[in-house]
Amino acid sequence: MIVSFFYTPHDVNAMNIPQKLRSPSSNYLFGTDEFGRDIFSRIMKGTQTAFAVGLLTVCIGTIFGILIGGIAGYVGGWIDEIFMRMMDALMAFPGIILALMLVAVFGPGIVNTAIALGIIAIPAIARIARSGFVQHRDAEYVLAAKLIGVKPYSIMFRHILPNISSQIIVAATVTFATAMLAEAALSYLGLGVQPPNPSWGRMLKDSQAYLVGAPWYTYAPGGAITVLVLGLYMLSNALRDFMDPRSKA
Repeated sequence: MIVSFFYTPHDVNAMNIPQKLRSPSSNYLFGTDEFGRDIFSRIMKGTQTAFAVGLLTVCIGTIFGILIGGIAGYVGGWIDEIFMRMMDALMAFPGIILALMLVAVFGPGIVNTAIALGIIAIPAIARIARSGFVQHRDAEYVLAAKLIGVKPYSIMFRHILPNISSQIIVAATVTFATAMLAEAALSYLGLGVQPPNPSWGRMLKDSQAYLVGAPWYTYAPGGAITVLVLGLYMLSNALRDFMDPRSKA
């Protein structure tokens, strides 16, 4: 992905009709598409799109999830009930359906797609944050901080939050992978990143008509999605095992 910011083997949007649907070669590592564009270069550029959507989604989901879950878990009572019922209502909608609705209302594009996916990610992270705050709010170090007059917001974000950061990090990693997969699905349906900007989901859709004659066109974006999402899920499992003290016993 980093390399694609300053180098791609070919211009990702340059059309070369005489070279359309060429099979993989030394000049075109993954072949060319129906417009003669280099698939490998577009895969590289599409990584930027996937990471941008994933990162913005994680930022939105994590920030609002921690705020909502932290306040609900630390304060408790009717505030906890209201916040958690709101999260339950949001989780009641199938994620991809809610994303489709939001993107259809506000329009397609990278930012709107990330905002829609970020909203979907909030409830899961909020629940994890709430669980952690409920577990730690009566701990001795929290009671000691209260006794010396530490303000509640400082207790929440300077004392409790660092102690539940491992769970949040693992959840954020899973959210990152899920967001990239959801972005590909929305782009496949035509509601994500719009042409001519490369997107793995859009490339996968465009390649369907050429599956028999040019299978490499389908394999490239499909393989990229599979490898990256699978890698991120494996990373989340590794982080969970690394950060869980019980796994080191």
